[in-house]
Amino acid sequence: MNQKQIKAAVEAMLFAAGDPVSADKLAAAVQLPQTTVETALEDLRVRYAREDSGLCLLHLDTRWQLATKTEWADCIRRLLDARRSVPLGPAAMETLTVIAYNQPVSRAFIEQVRGVDSSSSVSGLLQKGLIEEAGRLDLPGHPVSFRTTDVFLRCFGLSSLADLPPVRREQEGEAAT
Repeated sequence: MNQKQIKAAVEAMLFAAGDPVSADKLAAAVQLPQTTVETALEDLRVRYAREDSGLCLLHLDTRWQLATKTEWADCIRRLLDARRSVPLGPAAMETLTVIAYNQPVSRAFIEQVRGVDSSSSVSGLLQKGLIEEAGRLDLPGHPVSFRTTDVFLRCFGLSSLADLPPVRREQEGEAAT
C-alpha cells in the first residue's frame, strides 16, 4: 500500500467511525506500523487545515476524529434543524402508524396495508430517526424489518409503546352510532 492509499484508508476509517479512534486501532485495521499511520494522520491534518476544506482532523489526547470546522457550525445546524423540524405529512404519519402498531414490519407489509408505495415515507422516517431497521424477517427473501425508536416515543410524548392509544375498528365506530 503506498502513502496515498494509506491516507485514503485512514480517512475512510475515520469518516466511517464517526467517533474518535486511536492510531493503534487504525494501524491494526490496515495492518501497518503505528508510525506509518501517524504520518498519514499528520498529512491529513495539514490537508484539512487548508482554507478550502470544511473539515478538520482533531487530535484528542491519543485518539483522532474527523470533524467539521467550527466556522461552519451555523450552516450545519440550520441544515440539520430544517431536516428535523419538517412536519410529517399524511403519508409519513400513516406509514409511522402502521409501523408503530405492527412492528417489526417489512416495507411490503406497510405497502400492503397502505395500498401504495411507501419507499419515500420510510426513507424520511429513517432520516428523522423516528424508525430504524430491526433486522431481517424470517420470510422469503429475508426482508428488512422496521420498528420505532426512542426518538419516536419522545416526539409523541410516550413512555412506551403500551401508551399508544387503542386501535378503533370501523365496525366498533359504526356500532356506537
